[in-house]
Amino acid sequence: MPSTDDRRFAVLQAIVSDYVSTHEPVGSKALVDRHGLGVSSATVRNDMAVLEAEGYIRQPHTSSGRVPTDKGYRQFVDRIAEVKPLSQGERRAIMEFLEGGVDLDDVLRRAVRLLAQLTRQVAVLQYPTLTSSKVRHIEVVPLNPARLLLVVIMDTGRVDQRLVELGDVISEEQVSTLRVLLGQALEGKHLSAASVAVAELANQVDHDMRDPVVRSATVLVETLVERSEDRLVLGGTSNLTANAADFGGSPGAMLQILEALEEQVVVLKLLAAAQHPGMVTVRIGEEMEDEQIRATSVISTGYGAAGATFGGVGVLGPTRMDYPWAIAAVSAVARYVGEVLSAR
Repeated sequence: MPSTDDRRFAVLQAIVSDYVSTHEPVGSKALVDRHGLGVSSATVRNDMAVLEAEGYIRQPHTSSGRVPTDKGYRQFVDRIAEVKPLSQGERRAIMEFLEGGVDLDDVLRRAVRLLAQLTRQVAVLQYPTLTSSKVRHIEVVPLNPARLLLVVIMDTGRVDQRLVELGDVISEEQVSTLRVLLGQALEGKHLSAASVAVAELANQVDHDMRDPVVRSATVLVETLVERSEDRLVLGGTSNLTANAADFGGSPGAMLQILEALEEQVVVLKLLAAAQHPGMVTVRIGEEMEDEQIRATSVISTGYGAAGATFGGVGVLGPTRMDYPWAIAAVSAVARYVGEVLSAR
């Protein structure tokens, strides 16, 4: 026989499941009719009274059924025994869709669009952070004898192109030498180390290469160090409108959430705190530090590959959320985004 605590959790689990599905307060008779709890209506009513007294459920209106509180959702999430895995077909479809992205921007846009469709929530994804990036390759392309194009490719799939205006014409042999020098200084290094290496390069080359190296190094240091990495990709913000009733139907509450998404700082902070691929973090309602999004839940994890974390990805929506499915979807998309980017 299950313990009293286990039985009461089964009642809470049933209330969460029904409320997420119907958005209607749940009564004891409905629980007995719909779920094989194996106990009488009187026992269920008693369990609901205890759950209410302990703050796991509440009665929104007199004579209505009960709905979960933030504490109830937290208990439910903490005790989820199994997260429904995606089917092989679903996983293959996700991978094929992401692999169809033509570049980093397209892959990330596809990821948030897909995650928003899967969960019917707002999907958020942080651009690969520069601090975790390494230079995979640098190419030097002569546009004319006095102008070069530098193409820097990161291991995250990010590609930067920068023009270098030379003080004098440069020969094909010098272009080849510059390509080798920059490649040796940069490739395989994290960006902080790469910027130091390229800055020191001018003191290590022959006189005839000093000017093109200095000019290239100046452009590269700006690219590697001075570019902001705090950037989000959003998808499915219209899902907030579809869930407007969950925020009390208040335009003010919805506006606060939209402003937080637009400003990005609050959400970036949440994603930065959950940057361990494979480990999902769930924050619910009152657990949010920022008041703007205290009516929401955020499910997030990190994405990356080969032990490196590129950034964070997750969904934001009302506390009335299908947590098992959202956790599974966030985990799957994070995994495949990391795999797709690392393979490029």
